[in-house]
Amino acid sequence: MNTHTLPRPKAPLSKAPLSKAPLSKAPLSKAPLTKTLLPETAPRAAFGQIVRNEARLAWRLPAGLIFGAGLPVLLLIIFNEIPSFHQAQASLGGLTAFDVYVPILIAFVIAIIALISLPGPLVTYRDQGILRRLSTTPVPPTWVLAAQVVVQFCITITSLLILIVVSITAFGFDASKNPGALVLAIVLSIAALFAIGLCIAAAARSGTAARAIGAAAFYPMLFFSGMWFPRELMPGVLQDVSNITPLGAAVEAIQDSMQGQFPPAEPLLVLAGYALVFALIAKRFFRWE
Repeated sequence: MNTHTLPRPKAPLSKAPLSKAPLSKAPLSKAPLTKTLLPETAPRAAFGQIVRNEARLAWRLPAGLIFGAGLPVLLLIIFNEIPSFHQAQASLGGLTAFDVYVPILIAFVIAIIALISLPGPLVTYRDQGILRRLSTTPVPPTWVLAAQVVVQFCITITSLLILIVVSITAFGFDASKNPGALVLAIVLSIAALFAIGLCIAAAARSGTAARAIGAAAFYPMLFFSGMWFPRELMPGVLQDVSNITPLGAAVEAIQDSMQGQFPPAEPLLVLAGYALVFALIAKRFFRWE
């Protein structure tokens, strides 16, 4: 065999690791790149701008404030005009029906904003591709979620302040017997119901579906809160069910604090459990596109 006819080996191509040197230096960490593109104050300023934009949109379509503050105050006025609502009843534990319904209306405010107002915009942003487009910018999509939670939380607090101030100044209701316990009960109620609202946003595929799921969760919860039939008058089985629902536990904790008692551990643990479990579920299944 003539060995001169064999092809010469291409040693430089097979032995020289040309790609190793550039690849070892090519990857750049995300943090230095972000710092070079954005000044240090940019993340805080960008998040503040997103919150302001969400607040402007909420102000242009103030459904949450109308239903969260206007409707409960209207119901409060109607209840005040019913003479029997101001008579203490032994079946209500010596309380008047007006005393019973103020905590229910507080829970109503939190529930309608958390279950109806909160999921809608988030689902709409995802359906319109806004969250997907944000993923191509230095601004993370989670900021839109956080901004919406901040805005709805502020609407909830504003609505609650309006309801409580009106009940005290206009109707002589005493809500300051245990303010620390009242604040704790309200905060846990907001945390529990907002977590459920985020789960609705994770499950719904459109704004219409989000509102339908929210309404399907809202009205049964409202029944067990005592809106149509006071919890004190429910049969034992329904009271037991009410105690483990988020609105039933919220009403129990808020009512006890308004009567000067620190709420028992059971409703507080129920609210904390809902907040923790549903927050984890929302984090696990929330889709950005």
